[in-house]
Amino acid sequence: MVKMSESLKETKYLIKKYKIKANKNLGQNFLVDDEALQDIANGANIQKDDLVIEIGPGLGSLTQILLEKAKKVICIELDKKMVQIIKERFVAYNNIEIINEDVLKIDLKKIIQDSQIENVKIVANLPYYITTPIIMKLVENNLGIDSITVMIQKEVAERLIAIPGEKETGAITYTVYYYCEGEKIREVENTCFIPEPEVTSEVINLKLRKEPAVKVKDKKVMFNIIKSAYMQRRKTLVNSLCNVGVFKSKEQGIDMLKKIGLREDIRPENLSIEDFARLTDIFLNNLGKE
Repeated sequence: MVKMSESLKETKYLIKKYKIKANKNLGQNFLVDDEALQDIANGANIQKDDLVIEIGPGLGSLTQILLEKAKKVICIELDKKMVQIIKERFVAYNNIEIINEDVLKIDLKKIIQDSQIENVKIVANLPYYITTPIIMKLVENNLGIDSITVMIQKEVAERLIAIPGEKETGAITYTVYYYCEGEKIREVENTCFIPEPEVTSEVINLKLRKEPAVKVKDKKVMFNIIKSAYMQRRKTLVNSLCNVGVFKSKEQGIDMLKKIGLREDIRPENLSIEDFARLTDIFLNNLGKE
């Protein structure tokens, strides 16, 4: 007989006690694997002087571990029922704060500043449908955080931690790489959840860089060029950027690529972030001459 994990027992107890039904609209899947929960906390490298912001704590299985490791844990949870459970479950802890808000709408910078704790780490089991906007908010808003440890859909995770130019590269890869150094912690099978999602999950850790991965004249322009290039990623880079008006003509695009040593038939996913930075600078130089 297979031994039931402690987190599975606790989750079943809470589901029964509070008559819980996972909210599909909020992407709720409760992790019930003890080893996976420990691996998330260990992957985040939580220390005693850390502030941990946990996004979407749910029933609190990971929260329990974080409270034992960190100086303070701030839980941001949208579901009012989950907030009530968290409050009752951890009433004896004095290092927890619970915020019943949408993480995309709150001022994280103010929350971090008000905590007066220097070392800040984000830990989250993110709903698949809002992974990208949350990650973008965390990496782009200069929040002063040290790292982001998240469990997300495997396919998305691989794209986030890829080196630009690798097989899994997408437009978001360049943005994350610009701000972070990423690594895989572990995969989490769908059987580790209640209810079971249809896909495998993956835990990744993103360490915020002290300096961006590349120097570029205007990062906003660079990311716009990357986004434009990936709107038609099956086409060559020249054709993609001509079609959306970045290049005024195919000849102009080919000329720019030649100046930075790239083939005219190269595709967007074959460019490194350094390539896009050089392309951006030469593009801006050309604008200045017009």
